[in-house]
Amino acid sequence: MIFMMIKGKEEAQLMENFYSSSSPGVEAVVKQAVSTKFSQKFTTIPATLLLFFHDSFVMGCDASIMVSSPNGDAGKDAPDNLSLAGDGFDTIVKAKEAVEAQCPNAVSCADIMAIAARDVAVLAGGPSFSVELGRRDGLISQSSLVAGNLPETNFTLALLDTIFAKNNLSQIDMIALSGAHTVGFSHCNRFADRLYSFSPSSPVDPSLDPNYAKQLMNACPQNVDPRLP
Repeated sequence: MIFMMIKGKEEAQLMENFYSSSSPGVEAVVKQAVSTKFSQKFTTIPATLLLFFHDSFVMGCDASIMVSSPNGDAGKDAPDNLSLAGDGFDTIVKAKEAVEAQCPNAVSCADIMAIAARDVAVLAGGPSFSVELGRRDGLISQSSLVAGNLPETNFTLALLDTIFAKNNLSQIDMIALSGAHTVGFSHCNRFADRLYSFSPSSPVDPSLDPNYAKQLMNACPQNVDPRLP
């Protein structure tokens, strides 16, 4: 998965052996935690991948999406993030707990998230690869910073190219990452407008097969909770 290599916007130089002294077994610890979570919930793979993607595209790969706010205005509370599955967050929490038990206060949550994303990509059948480490955890997480930084389902090719270029990713990277959406599932609110409010003359998108449209309507009633798949 190409986006495993996205780097935070405020990072120092990353390196594969960053924790060779402070926490030499960190990758094995994270891998075990991720594998255990996957054995419990198959949604661990898409949930963790999408969580890392959303985190990286807003403020860089700084794990700021893991931050909670008592006021409900953290990055995770933004409308574009409400559909993120809880299993993704739980995967990172479990991995963080396992790492802290072995080497407290040594490994950033941002690096744990990057390692976990690589590991679920491997579990999905993708190739393994080395992850450069040394990310710093973000101290700022605001829902207002999310809008406009994530690709939308109605984006044109030009808009997709632009938003990926902002993250130092090419059109080839964008195509590969779009293909990665075949892992997991889509959320009803991402295509509900094509079922119920496509245009004044045709509520249903006429390009959809009628039988398929009916199946989608049965699975996705109008005004469905955006947090549900």
